[in-house]
Amino acid sequence: MLTAIVLIDADSARIPEVAEEITQIDGVSEAYSTTGDKDLIAIVRVTDHDHLADVVADKMGKVPGVLNTTTYIAFRTYSQHDLEAAFHIGLD
Repeated sequence: MLTAIVLIDADSARIPEVAEEITQIDGVSEAYSTTGDKDLIAIVRVTDHDHLADVVADKMGKVPGVLNTTTYIAFRTYSQHDLEAAFHIGLD
């Protein structure tokens, strides 16, 4: 499984609509409206790089109101659950 974090600049008049349309794309697991210099952040989970290109370049980039995207590919996932389990090894 390939996970990517996509930072999205959107037309400010269409942020809710852009978020809704993005979440309808197969492979997008969630989208967040955010503060700061990016309007939306989407989490994409797909099986391979070709599917990622399809989601981001071919579909997400063509949603009306998407002005720009920056994509980060995750190498590893660290969750609070994983960290808690690591710190509790041998402590029981």
